[in-house]
Amino acid sequence: MRRILIVGSSGAGKSTLARAVARRLDLPLIHLDRYYWRPGWTAPVDADFRAEVAALAARPAWVMDGNYGSTLDLRLPRADLLVLCDPSRLRCLARVLRRRWTYRATSRPDLPEGCPEQLDLQFLRYVWTYPRRSRPRVLAAARTIAPDLPVLRLRTRRQVHRWLATLPPPVPSRK
Repeated sequence: MRRILIVGSSGAGKSTLARAVARRLDLPLIHLDRYYWRPGWTAPVDADFRAEVAALAARPAWVMDGNYGSTLDLRLPRADLLVLCDPSRLRCLARVLRRRWTYRATSRPDLPEGCPEQLDLQFLRYVWTYPRRSRPRVLAAARTIAPDLPVLRLRTRRQVHRWLATLPPPVPSRK
């Protein structure tokens, strides 16, 4: 596995899992939120973002976390594995609330500077409806765009830990 795509609801643990996998496999880590958002939570021009994602996906190796359904057609064919972080919506909501509190005064490591942690009703609605609306779209895209791509669905912490245990031990930090 040289290219692992990690998707799931906000609060599902994508970024945390991506960091762990990248470290264990000594692969470059790509948080798509860092490439999408501009300071002040400004969205990029769609064509610019697609071009950037195409260049990122073309790299020989990566662990990439982020949904961005409009770019799945660029990422899925390049991936060796699709990991769907899929805990309950209540767990995702709890994590989103905890994350908001944790990063109330600092920037989150997987977001660009100038994008402080936010929480609003629209975002909470997205988290709540992810299992019904977004998850089926991701799985349908995988079946259509990359039908032979293995999909690993991780619903519980235990499943995450078991899967991580199958990977090589973490690579020591380089200094």
